[in-house]
Amino acid sequence: MKYLPLIWSGIWRKPGRTILILLQVSLAFALFGVLQGMKTGVDQAVANARADILFVGPAVFGSAPLPAAYLDRLRSIPGVKTLAFADGFLGTYQKPTQPLYVFALEASDVWLTLTPEIFKVLPKDLEALRNTRTGALISADIGKKYGWHIGDRIPITSTLLQSNGSGTWVFDIVGTFTDHEIGEGSLIVTNYAYLDESRAKNKGTVRNFYAVVSDPKQAAAVTDTIDRAFANSSNETKTASFKEGAQQQMKSIGDLNFAIRSIISAVLVALLFSTATLMMQTIRERTPELAVLKTLGFADRAVFLMVVAEALGICVGGALLGLALAMGLFPYASKFVAGLSMPMVVIASGVIGAVVVALISAAMPAWRAAKLHVIDALAGR
Repeated sequence: MKYLPLIWSGIWRKPGRTILILLQVSLAFALFGVLQGMKTGVDQAVANARADILFVGPAVFGSAPLPAAYLDRLRSIPGVKTLAFADGFLGTYQKPTQPLYVFALEASDVWLTLTPEIFKVLPKDLEALRNTRTGALISADIGKKYGWHIGDRIPITSTLLQSNGSGTWVFDIVGTFTDHEIGEGSLIVTNYAYLDESRAKNKGTVRNFYAVVSDPKQAAAVTDTIDRAFANSSNETKTASFKEGAQQQMKSIGDLNFAIRSIISAVLVALLFSTATLMMQTIRERTPELAVLKTLGFADRAVFLMVVAEALGICVGGALLGLALAMGLFPYASKFVAGLSMPMVVIASGVIGAVVVALISAAMPAWRAAKLHVIDALAGR
């Protein structure tokens, strides 16, 4: 404890250099925190993906939608507990640069419990949608973005034409919903019945069915049964659970863990060389000061520990600043990617990493300071 003033003085001997090192360490560990948090969020999203909800869509992406009549046949398949369906179209609000997706669903109570971790709607809002043919539900984000409120009437322009030839769809905002999967301000929820009755083409079709199985362990068997039931028909299906879909998305972007480990390793190695170089330069400049300390009776061990303590103070302090910066970004990023977080294990790993960087970078400079010969140092040799 009695050496703290000396350590603090040594750290801030040259404020410009100390601030530079702190910035380097902070940015490195901010990147570490962001990448590890992203990895945690992705892993959590995959782990939490529902295995009991099956997504049933066209066998070929972009092909014709499925007949709505499939609903009764899907209900008859053993293992299917609950069914829902949805359709929609891409449109714009006021400007072509303001796209949004109109998600049209059957306003049944199934949506109250289907995927509350992704899409959550209150019973009163779903009831309002059910009772208003042209009704729409909005999220808080899109309402803030465009200044919408309950009771407003909004026109959405789309290439999907109505039976009267118009491409402008008018909706009445009747409630709100919470969405954790789609990006900020990009989705409204409407009635499927209104969409199907009004559109000029593809009447009596839906884009997707959502089947909830009674036993998640039987999801794979139910998936095969559904696809076999519609095999060789004019509208074949491709079925996959939400968990399987999340895993496929992860595979499509490659080995994320390897990429994150590679980036973090490269950053920490560069940081190690940078801090070690600056520490060596600092010790060379402080040679006379260290010689005076040893003349006053400071042991080799005390000098060694003081230099290491200075490195630990800078590296750990910078790491905590960087991790705090990364943690501050997650509440905003989690609006777009559900599950992003900074668990304590990431913070602990960051602090341990900072300690390791400090010890390695300070080892050689501290050893040279401890083995310094007073006469040679004072003579400038």
